[in-house]
Amino acid sequence: MSDNLKHLGNETNYVYNYKPEVLESIDNKNSDRDYFVNLVCEEFTCVCPITRQPDFATIIINYIPDEKLVESKSLKLYLTSFRNFGTFHEDVVNTIASDLIKLLAPRYIEVTGDFSVRGGISIKPYVNFGTGKFEQLAVKRLESH
Repeated sequence: MSDNLKHLGNETNYVYNYKPEVLESIDNKNSDRDYFVNLVCEEFTCVCPITRQPDFATIIINYIPDEKLVESKSLKLYLTSFRNFGTFHEDVVNTIASDLIKLLAPRYIEVTGDFSVRGGISIKPYVNFGTGKFEQLAVKRLESH
């Protein structure tokens, strides 16, 4: 375990407004291998930036790591920080992807938001990004959506 982690093993102070700086990474001890990491947050919430009404979603993050992995407690704190943050569904998945790309520089990443029905419509935005040999995977996955 890394000695410089701030959250794991310490008391949790939840923040309920977007705070990307809580994200932390750990070294990937298997960076010589391509493999998927699947992370699912079934209790994601944010609020509509116009009405301030709550939005509920399952956020699914799949990525192929390079040198870094996201530390899971910091990811939980990060996702919780959206709770009172006013944002549109499409922006949520793009923000999460951008923050994780900045933190991890993964070989490939995709983020899906499966938002609950509001006003008779469910919204399911999807974003992905690939680098190197995974650029083509990103194109294929996006085309199949």
